[in-house]
Amino acid sequence: MFTVILSLFHCHPELVEGPNTYKKMTFEEFKDIIEEKFPEVTAEQMDQFRRMEALYRDWNSKINVVSRKDIDELYRHHVLHSLGIAAYLRNEMPDIYDRLRGEGPYALAEPFRILDLGTGGGFPGIPLAVIFPHASFTLCDSIGKKITVATEVSNGLELKNVTTVNARAESLPETFDFVVSRAVTALENFMPWVKGKYTEGILYLKGGDLAEEISTAMAKFKMRKGSVHVWPISGWISDPFFETKQVIYIEK
Repeated sequence: MFTVILSLFHCHPELVEGPNTYKKMTFEEFKDIIEEKFPEVTAEQMDQFRRMEALYRDWNSKINVVSRKDIDELYRHHVLHSLGIAAYLRNEMPDIYDRLRGEGPYALAEPFRILDLGTGGGFPGIPLAVIFPHASFTLCDSIGKKITVATEVSNGLELKNVTTVNARAESLPETFDFVVSRAVTALENFMPWVKGKYTEGILYLKGGDLAEEISTAMAKFKMRKGSVHVWPISGWISDPFFETKQVIYIEK
């Protein structure tokens, strides 16, 4: 038994604080991951990621949108998780990724317009707005106090490509290129909210066994075969937190 326990901790050194807990991911550890996975990230963008923790701690102490315990895992549970969408695009849709960053032939391209629906305190929208400066983000949530936090953090990071809206999706008059969201609800509930709101696709962060959920949504909304793609984040980064986390991409 003793040998088994030692082996477990050898394989997963982040498990050092007791059963089912992880060592907090520091900014320096997060920075190392970003430099490896997204080497094109600039010094300015890295500094924005660094400043996120103090901003979120400050505003979360005033308006609690992230649990007191979870705020200690801001970089793992919220920022890095949000960037799973960027990782998917970088690996599976590199032309879209480059256009979102405004790189190469896309420097003068019309920016993609992205709706983050149910953004809460700004996830996944704010981390994505940092890494995709050439895209225009609208962060939408029906709960005013959550949008207050997203607005203040965005302003604190001096993000010029973010607009925040306190509204329900159904009331938004605009159409966007992409919709992003993070585990707001089951897909069969989510799809009606974004009907007619996007022209390219949906990028949805979700965890767990999604086979039945996806099958139900595909049947209910008559999605064509092959239009839903599931990408395990665990294939991109080795960390127990991400073992069941996935990016779902739904083509228009």
